Amino acid sequence: MVLVPPARIERWVLNFNGRHGQTALGVTDGALTGSASDGSTFTARLPFDREYDGLPDAGSFRLEATSAPDRWGVLLVRKGGFAVARLEGDRLVEHKVGQRHVQGRTKAGGQSQQRFARRRDNQARAAFEAAADHAARILAPVGESALVTGGDHAAVTEVLADPRLGRLRVVEPWLAVPDPKRAVLDQAIADAQAIRIDVDNA
Repeated sequence: MVLVPPARIERWVLNFNGRHGQTALGVTDGALTGSASDGSTFTARLPFDREYDGLPDAGSFRLEATSAPDRWGVLLVRKGGFAVARLEGDRLVEHKVGQRHVQGRTKAGGQSQQRFARRRDNQARAAFEAAADHAARILAPVGESALVTGGDHAAVTEVLADPRLGRLRVVEPWLAVPDPKRAVLDQAIADAQAIRIDVDNA
């Protein structure tokens, strides 16, 4: 699976055609599909889990892909930190990036190891609570609109278990990111708005 900015989808389809031969475009199950003469195929999906029902044409697909929701959010969580953002269309309205120290693993055994494990769990829990507090404040206006998540699956699940975040609707793609910093958040916002393309090379 590759992420392609909407502005580049027409060039991407042309390149696919050049690599794999004459490509027939179609629309199937809410996605733009391509089938090349060498047997390779692709399935392109709009951001934010939207369905596409337009023409089998990369230009028409691009126009549909460029409109982000009126309000949406990004939530990235790992043990080492979190990032949360609220956007209106493609405009960043509010965000918060936070780092928390979570003790690394120790090679010591016995009671010492158990003590380190408890301390690490407590530090992680405090980090997740801080992430949930900021997410509840920043993402409240998003309501049931789209939320793109990423980082560590268990950490994100822990944060989203907070009842204050129960109305949020998580959409694809899942973003595999390192410890969230501002640059990581900026890239995640761009990736959240990208077209998701599954490619099957013959």
